[in-house]
Amino acid sequence: MQTALVILAAGMGSRMKSDTPKVLHEVADLPLIGHAMKAGASVSPARTVVVTGHGAAAVEAVVAGLDPGAVCVRQAEQLGTGHAVDQARQALAGFEGTVIVLYGDTPFVSPETLQALVASSTEADVTVLGFEAQDPALYGRLIADGRDLARIVEAKDASADELAVTLCNSGVIAAGCETLFTLISELGNDNKSGEYYLTDVVGLARAKGLRATYVTCPEAETMGVNDRAQLAEAEGVFQARARRAAMLGGVTLAEPDSVYFAHDTQIARDVWIGPHVVFGPGVVIREGARIHAFSHLEGCMVGADAIAGPFARLRPGTDLGTKARIGNFVEIKNAVIEDGAKVNHLSYVGDAHVGAAANIGAGTITCNYDGVMKHRTEIGARAFVGSNSLLVAPVKMGAESMSASGTVVTKDVPDGALAIGRAEMVIKPGFARKLMQMLRAKKAKKG
Repeated sequence: MQTALVILAAGMGSRMKSDTPKVLHEVADLPLIGHAMKAGASVSPARTVVVTGHGAAAVEAVVAGLDPGAVCVRQAEQLGTGHAVDQARQALAGFEGTVIVLYGDTPFVSPETLQALVASSTEADVTVLGFEAQDPALYGRLIADGRDLARIVEAKDASADELAVTLCNSGVIAAGCETLFTLISELGNDNKSGEYYLTDVVGLARAKGLRATYVTCPEAETMGVNDRAQLAEAEGVFQARARRAAMLGGVTLAEPDSVYFAHDTQIARDVWIGPHVVFGPGVVIREGARIHAFSHLEGCMVGADAIAGPFARLRPGTDLGTKARIGNFVEIKNAVIEDGAKVNHLSYVGDAHVGAAANIGAGTITCNYDGVMKHRTEIGARAFVGSNSLLVAPVKMGAESMSASGTVVTKDVPDGALAIGRAEMVIKPGFARKLMQMLRAKKAKKG
C-alpha cells in the first residue's frame, strides 16, 4: 500500500522569541522540519505535503531544498490541526493509500515507529501514535478499551478520571486518505479553543462504526520543540544518541560529551576522535583515521589512517587521502590532499591539489583569491614547500620540486626544480646598538 505524508509546519512558535519560523530552528545542523521529513522518507512516501503558515516563504524554500518533490500548501488562518490537515486535501486528490500526519517541530519519531503505523493502517481505519508519559501534564489522553481507541480528549477538556490516564497522544495519526478527509469534513469547533481538532476524527470514526486503534513508542520520540530550552534539550537528545551509536559502531570517543555530530556524520570503525571535536554537515571519516582535539570539520572526507589536528579546520571540499596528515592550526578548504601528504603547522591551503607524499612547510599560504575570482594551486607529488612560502595562484609546483623558505611563488616551478624568491639579507655591523641608543634618547627627550 502506498503512503503519503502530511507534515504540519504552520505554527508561529512565539515561545521561541525569534523572527525565524519555529520549524527552521536547527538540531544537529538540520532544521526541525528536515528531521520530520527525513523520518518520513523511511516509509517511501508517494507524496509529501507540507502545510505552512508563519514564515511560509522561508519554510517553503527550505522544504524545496530538502525534497524538490514535496508540495507546500498554506494555512492562512490558524484554526487548529484538523483545519491544517484539510489544507492538504487538494494536493492529495486521487491518492488512495495511507496518509500519515507528522509535525514539523517533532524531530525524533523513528522509522520503526512509522513502519508500525503503516502496518496498523492495514487493520484499522484510524491509527494514533501514543506513548506512556511520565508526567502527562497537558497532553491529550487516549481513552481506549484494550486495543480499541474510543476517543482522544484534550487535557483542558478532560474530566478528572480522564486526566488520570497516562496513555497520551503524540498528535501523529495514520488513516486511509478518503477516510481521513471524510472525517475532517465533519469536524466541529465546539471546544474551549474554538479550533478544529484533528484528534476528534477518532470519535467521529467510532460513531460511523469504523475501527480506531493506537500504536505506542517511547516518550522521547514524541518530544516537541516549542522554545529555546526545548531546542537545547532536543540537541542533547540527538547528540547522546549519535555518540552512543558511533561508539557501538566501533568508534573511540576520548571524551564523548564534548564531541558534536551533525545529522549526517558518517564515521567508520576504528576511528579515534579526541575531545571537543565538532562535525558540521557532510563529513565522512574512513577507517583508522584520528581526529585530534579542538578540530572542526565540515563538508569533507578524511581518508583511511589519516590524521587531523589538534586545532585543525577542514572546510567544505576538503578530501584527505590515505595517511595524509593535517597538523595544528591548519585550515584546508576545497582542496585534495593526496595519500601521505603532510600539512603539519600553521598553514592555509585553499582551492588546491597537493600530490602524494608532498610536504607543506609551516606558515605556507595558497593565495587563492584576487578579490573577485578564486584560483587554484597545483603541488606535485613529493614536492617540498619551504616554511613561510606564499603560492600566488594560479600556479603550479611540479613533482619533486621545492620552494626555499620565505619564497613568494608567482611562476610555475618545473618538476625537480628549486624556487627561491626572497630579498638578499644585508648585515650592518654595530648598527643595532646605534639604532637602540638613538631610539632610547628620543624617548627620554619626550619625557
